[in-house]
Amino acid sequence: MERRGEGLWLIATEWASAVLFNGLGRYEEALAAAEQAAEDPHELGVSTWVPTEIIEAAVRSGDRERAAGPLRRLHEISRASGTDWTLGVEARSRALLSEGEAAERLYLEAIERLGRTRIRVALARAHLLYGEWLRRQHQRVDAREQLRIAHQLYSSMGMEGFAERARRELLATGETVRKRSVTTRGELTAQEMQIARLAKNGLSNPEIGARLFISARTVQYHLGKVFTKLAISSRGQLDRVLPSEPSTVQAE
Repeated sequence: MERRGEGLWLIATEWASAVLFNGLGRYEEALAAAEQAAEDPHELGVSTWVPTEIIEAAVRSGDRERAAGPLRRLHEISRASGTDWTLGVEARSRALLSEGEAAERLYLEAIERLGRTRIRVALARAHLLYGEWLRRQHQRVDAREQLRIAHQLYSSMGMEGFAERARRELLATGETVRKRSVTTRGELTAQEMQIARLAKNGLSNPEIGARLFISARTVQYHLGKVFTKLAISSRGQLDRVLPSEPSTVQAE
């Protein structure tokens, strides 16, 4: 494609097309669009998002070798910046190319890191991909939990293509997707509510874990889900979004 100085705008258009096609499950078209966007490696900004689209499209279209170069570039970007966003996106992308326990560990790392950022669209993709992976591992109950979060996030952001992809995956697990409403938007499980209230009261993750007999890592994982469901990004915001609580909160 001939470049006439439009650079960034052309990359943005091609990247947006790749995102759209990945959301619709049209992976070969997504791969073509993303690779077109990657032709100019010197452009900044949107081009740093492009490798993730290539990797997902390449893996899902059965051409994993085409993901190798973009993964190397993504690794260079994440190590240079060292942010939870870039490291989380790299973990999510590596998970697509991994198997078994390694893949699960990378998906959980991605969700944990991205849950500490305000980039909800990146977090939603991590939940979606993890849910899809779990379903293919025949872990339907766990898959539903991840896919519900992804569906809620994408629906709230108006990203209908990805929301529909999450809905189809949920249906494949045997779940009927409820129509989204104000009452279901911030719905927490009993354990999530308990962890959220303890965090609101100032307890650290190790302290919460000790009280509930779970690991600090598990506490962090559940807090990430709480933040996603309540559309917040930090513990300091729990006070304004949680419903009124009893005078004491005890572990069951």
